[in-house]
Amino acid sequence: MATKTPGKNQRQKQATIRIIIMAAILVCVNVLASYLHTGLDLTREKRFTLSPATRKLLSNMQEVAVVDIYLKGKFPAELQRMQEAVRERLRSFKDIAGNKIIYRFTDPFEGKNESEQKVIAHDLAEKGIHVLTLQNQDEDEYSSKPFFPYALVQYNGKEAAVMLLEDPPGKTAAEKISYAEAMLEYKFANAINQLGKQDKSRIGYLTGNGEDLGVNSYDMLGALSHYYNMDTLDLMHLLNISPAYDAIVINQPVVPFTGPQKLKIDQYVMRGGHVLWVMNMLNANMDSLRTSPQLIAMDYGLGLDDILFKYGVRVNNDLVEDMQCMPLGQIDHVTGQREFKDWIYFPKLNPTADHPIVRNMDFIRAGFTNSIDTIKSTGIKKTILLQSSKYSRAAMAPARVSLSTLAYPQKNEMFNKPYLPVAVLLEGKFHSVYQNLLAPEYLRLLDSLKQPYKAVCDSNNSMIVVSVGDIFKNEYSAKDGPMQMGYYGWTHEFYANRSFLLNCMEYLTDHSGILEARSKEVKLRLLDNGRAKDEKTKWQVINVSVPIAAVLVFASCYLFFRKRKYEVKPNETKPLA
Repeated sequence: MATKTPGKNQRQKQATIRIIIMAAILVCVNVLASYLHTGLDLTREKRFTLSPATRKLLSNMQEVAVVDIYLKGKFPAELQRMQEAVRERLRSFKDIAGNKIIYRFTDPFEGKNESEQKVIAHDLAEKGIHVLTLQNQDEDEYSSKPFFPYALVQYNGKEAAVMLLEDPPGKTAAEKISYAEAMLEYKFANAINQLGKQDKSRIGYLTGNGEDLGVNSYDMLGALSHYYNMDTLDLMHLLNISPAYDAIVINQPVVPFTGPQKLKIDQYVMRGGHVLWVMNMLNANMDSLRTSPQLIAMDYGLGLDDILFKYGVRVNNDLVEDMQCMPLGQIDHVTGQREFKDWIYFPKLNPTADHPIVRNMDFIRAGFTNSIDTIKSTGIKKTILLQSSKYSRAAMAPARVSLSTLAYPQKNEMFNKPYLPVAVLLEGKFHSVYQNLLAPEYLRLLDSLKQPYKAVCDSNNSMIVVSVGDIFKNEYSAKDGPMQMGYYGWTHEFYANRSFLLNCMEYLTDHSGILEARSKEVKLRLLDNGRAKDEKTKWQVINVSVPIAAVLVFASCYLFFRKRKYEVKPNETKPLA
């Protein structure tokens, strides 16, 4: 009777042990994978890699942040892609913060009747979360479905709404999703950063030189008050600007500045204060054209040329005329119809600078605008944030502005001053404009306030100079009240003016570096449709045959080496049965 040889029993035992070990390894790997999430980012723009500032923020979290994502349900492919992008981004947050990040997807309307849905929609709207309607077409039938492209971040006893999707004009559906993906890190990190602050940054809104405080600045003042502790500071009666203010805003002054007023601003800057200068050197506004077909834009004479020149820029006494501009409506006296014509005095600015303040930002609406020259200043870095288009020019003051220009088509070749700067970021150690020029009475005044005169900043500082007319002004409707800044009533379009304001203030007041995450860009790499059509058969064959060939090669190699291992060599004899 044949019996099993000891060698064969040993091989069976070893095979069994190998199978058990492999099974144990697979179980352990799957268990670890459920707790650990890592990957290798091979994308050129490092779309899956968190910025150093975000990693630092997440590593230093003291409390648990709970993120409720309301984008849940069955959606078209684009929104499903967005769902996965949100999940992936928050998972990468969790890899750094650990149990300090909790996220969950939820549908607020799931299992609720109509009356309950209304109550839920109202409660969420008060938190800044609004329900939208998704239109679907399925086999010639249209259907609508409510959905919430928002997330709610709760941290440090406070909460903030995060809008996941935006609707930038002039972009395809795929480009909008890519834009939204690129902004996810910044939006979530910024929400956690803002909620984690014990106190809001303090800013001062300067008055006393004709700065607007009426209905046309309602949205600007409201936005600043929402994100910052804001005070209005009358520069005329203020002894000095306290360095306790992280930044000050000088918005569209129309009354000249006196020497003492400029000294207060200068010494605030020397002590580390940040400034957002928003000004227009020429007196030009559309109200004058309501009663007359033309106006002459004259110099306000603000008296700020010397202080700005010392800091590194000069705002010119001119009006920028740009072929890339806003339309203006007029009634045709023959047909009685409203016609829209390009109004070259209202540029439509396309932010193209590679800087976090304006990166990935949509068009910005501008009014009457001056150009800016940058001046050579030792140790001062200048970054142009906004500029006119390729087809632009500047008319020096006194500049004539006439509605008659609407009647004549403009020629590109006449606009031969391209890319005129209209917003500049200045960074470095600023020098005082009064260095070696300060009058004795000013020195005595500073000494009485126990604030010795400073001729230069102790450390690097920053300021932003914007010469775009009415950039932060909102329109006012008798029916709807103050509108959002950036809204243009003639075309009912929204522009990114509000985002530009908040990004400027964040850059000046928040030095955590979170704003750097806005520079991330997710590029679309679309297929070459012509090549895809021509090479369709080739790639179909490759996709089908290569995997099969790989399996056959592997199987052949496996059988070959197995046969070599177990075959009986000539000098060996088979064991007796």
